[in-house]
Amino acid sequence: MPRVTVETVAHVARLAALSLRPDELTTFARQLDQILSYAESIQALDVSQVEPMSHAARAESLREDTVREPLPREEVLRSAPDAANELFRVPRVLGG
Repeated sequence: MPRVTVETVAHVARLAALSLRPDELTTFARQLDQILSYAESIQALDVSQVEPMSHAARAESLREDTVREPLPREEVLRSAPDAANELFRVPRVLGG
């Protein structure tokens, strides 16, 4: 029996003020159930012999942080899709 039902997804969608079609409810319920199953399979792994670590990358694989000269502004702006007055132009995202 699935842990995530269509009713659960519909309830969460209502809480988040999302409008989902019936086919989306079914798809998301199935996908979320698969995600939970995968998470459970990971939790079931025996990691008792694995040394704890604070970061997934090993410290010795990180490069030295070195100061370098920045790229010339003109060169960077030449590669921009839209530039004006020595600035990057981007689409308006607020108050449009």
